[in-house]
Amino acid sequence: MSLRKFLVVADDSPEFTTALKFACRRARSTGGHVAILRVIEPAVFEHWSGVRQEIERQARDEAEAVLQDLAAFVHEETGYPPEYLIVNAESPRAALKQVLGEDPDIKILVLAAAVGGRGPGALVAALAKDGVRWGDRKLPVTVVPGDLTEEEIADLA
Repeated sequence: MSLRKFLVVADDSPEFTTALKFACRRARSTGGHVAILRVIEPAVFEHWSGVRQEIERQARDEAEAVLQDLAAFVHEETGYPPEYLIVNAESPRAALKQVLGEDPDIKILVLAAAVGGRGPGALVAALAKDGVRWGDRKLPVTVVPGDLTEEEIADLA
């Protein structure tokens, strides 16, 4: 049996929370689950490999802490714990391509657009420019306004 997963990219943007809330509501209303991707971009510290390794270890610890902080919220909203994905990649798009190539149960990518005239956000802009093909795989992308209220999320999801 295939599980329907809604994938959200956990970045440090203010609109990430909106994407997560929307994904949780959709997962709950459709019997799905939430997967949260945290991308660790490579440390640019070429001179001392020990320092680079320490920076990468700290980045991984931070990513794990961020995802653990989200666990209670996702479980409360969906009834299930989230799936955590931590990927070392050159960019969020490269990480998405890797994750989507490995997990056919991920059925929808949920992103939130930036608000306040800052443009749609880096990942949304990249998808608009480059398209939504992930290797041989096509995947629907849901882009929600980053400033949706709790009531609007409840109504739409």
